[in-house]
Amino acid sequence: MDKKTAVLLHKIDEKLAALLRDLKNYSDAKLNEQPSESSWSVLQIMQHLMGAEKGALAYVQKKLSFNPELEKANVLSGLRSTFLNLSLAAPFKIQAPAAVSGDFLRTDLTFWEVAKQWKSQRKALALYLEELPEEFFEKELYKHPLTGKMSLAGMLSFFSTHMDRHTRQIRRTLKKVDAVKQL
Repeated sequence: MDKKTAVLLHKIDEKLAALLRDLKNYSDAKLNEQPSESSWSVLQIMQHLMGAEKGALAYVQKKLSFNPELEKANVLSGLRSTFLNLSLAAPFKIQAPAAVSGDFLRTDLTFWEVAKQWKSQRKALALYLEELPEEFFEKELYKHPLTGKMSLAGMLSFFSTHMDRHTRQIRRTLKKVDAVKQL
């Protein structure tokens, strides 16, 4: 794994650890409570984040499974990544792709089930990236549904900004459902 990717992976792992620390003392009932019929619960938001990361890794794995001709990441792929991150940092709502929203978001999970699954998924991502040959880190290997092709560093940068956006949503959701930490 190249240094830039390793730094970005470490950054998103730290964000995940902080989020899990912040949420571990809330009741499962509050974490599963939806502020309204059209809103996600905290655990559904977490499932959405996991789904986006899982889908991105599956895309990369499938793409590499047939030995494709890959373009070298360039200024345009960097601009795509920057545009995506700026869009996610903006205060307006962005419709999530169907693959990471909707019916698959369960309302019966516990915090510890979600935390364990997410940490396991992150370990799988790290292992995959560690074993990937160096030349792939310079290629347009990931394709975001909204902005298109970018490098693996662009993918991890998206994960980071996506997590920031939804961490803010989690905080708003906790206030709306009047969640109180258990001691």
